[in-house]
Amino acid sequence: MNTAVDQAAFFKTVEEKSESGALRGDYALADAQYVVAQNWDAYTPVQHALWRKLYARQAQLLPGRACDVFIESLNALDAADGIPQFDRTSDALFKATRWRLVAVPGLVPDQTFFEHLANRRFPVTVWLREPHEFDYIVEPDVFHDFFGHVPLLFNPVFADHLQEYGKGGLKALTLDGLQYLARLYWYTVEFGLIRSPQGLRAYGAGILSSGGEIEYCLTSPHPRRIPFDAERVMRTLYKIDSYQETYFVIDSFEQLFRDTAPDFTPIYQRLKTLEALPADTLLADEVSEGIAYI
Repeated sequence: MNTAVDQAAFFKTVEEKSESGALRGDYALADAQYVVAQNWDAYTPVQHALWRKLYARQAQLLPGRACDVFIESLNALDAADGIPQFDRTSDALFKATRWRLVAVPGLVPDQTFFEHLANRRFPVTVWLREPHEFDYIVEPDVFHDFFGHVPLLFNPVFADHLQEYGKGGLKALTLDGLQYLARLYWYTVEFGLIRSPQGLRAYGAGILSSGGEIEYCLTSPHPRRIPFDAERVMRTLYKIDSYQETYFVIDSFEQLFRDTAPDFTPIYQRLKTLEALPADTLLADEVSEGIAYI
């Protein structure tokens, strides 16, 4: 089973999740942008202890597996001792890259999600998984959102990329391109790999918050590790109930920002005429990189 979060749920509306009865989180006090108070004082000692256990496990796995900038930013957050207070982190983040954190009850509608990103606001879920969900959780909780996503928002290039992604999401909603943009998010922000002088490293939040996939993505001989190409990524299906069968590798965050900057409108039009590629596809002109020895 996949020990990362099913971030594809970000691309389902709250209304759809409500109809299925699968929505998690208390939306009663959410405002028009689905923002709530974190209510940090309501977290229990048991929840803080669970956070510490999750944090300790993941922090031990990061060296040699996570990209250096993620590790450096995470260490600077000083979030090992319990569930962080969003406002404190938000103040530091705003000074670094002009981003802020906003507390949300859980999944939010597509347009709301993109509007937050486009305005340099990152939604962080307030609830924490239960102890029996230690290794697997379907929807993103506070640990996935904060531990997995927030550190890279301190990197100016990645922060700018995520804002542009939000703007692109708002545009995609008008062009019937959401499925393609969801694949881009999945294979980069959630499950992306990056080259470093020491070898391949993970930067995707779904990997970095996972107890198993963080090593699997680098050392298993089974998945493909393919150089990043935006159109190829947007044509590729993904798995939400297992480790990934393909990972796309960027050279740098500058490359990710540059290669996703062009207008996607003609790409969406081309992709609508093509069959989607299964998650394990390796095209004739592609070479999959080997495993990374940690």
